[in-house]
Amino acid sequence: MSETPAPRAVLSLTELATTASSRGERFASEAAKLGPLLGMAHLGARWMTVPPGRTAYPRHCHHNNEELFVILEGEGVFEIGEAQHPVRAGDLAFAPAGGVETAHQLHARGTTPLRYLCISTMRHPDITEYPDSGKFMVLAGRAFGGDPAEERFLHIGRRADRVDYWDGEDGLLASTDDAPSRR
Repeated sequence: MSETPAPRAVLSLTELATTASSRGERFASEAAKLGPLLGMAHLGARWMTVPPGRTAYPRHCHHNNEELFVILEGEGVFEIGEAQHPVRAGDLAFAPAGGVETAHQLHARGTTPLRYLCISTMRHPDITEYPDSGKFMVLAGRAFGGDPAEERFLHIGRRADRVDYWDGEDGLLASTDDAPSRR
């Protein structure tokens, strides 16, 4: 098991070791986590390279975290809510915390890879929704991209899998009428 190097005050992007990821025809990227290398505790940062015609992640929203994208090279489209915005080197794109109205995705376009920094708050717990697939993720103990050793709870599911509040308690299968009121 390799140890995480001691945090540094200055880091060169030319020194980064990236991890490649690819899923299906739409998703592909190379990424490097910067936060741990710099000793960041309350902000996350990731260096991303996405090939033309691809995107790194499914369209999603964070209920408790904000994300800022700093476009360094290439061209793309930043999708947020119902809007689509062309982006290129020198542009900033922001996704606030919120519901599906803030769901976002960054697509690489053009003939060269899209390179960007993604900087985010690291609040937890966080709920991430994936409106195109109907999934959600609940993560506690760490924020997405944080140290997996700090994770206390992770669940990925679908809204359709919802169970009654009293389901499984003392063998009960109570109706939703008995659920505690929402405040």
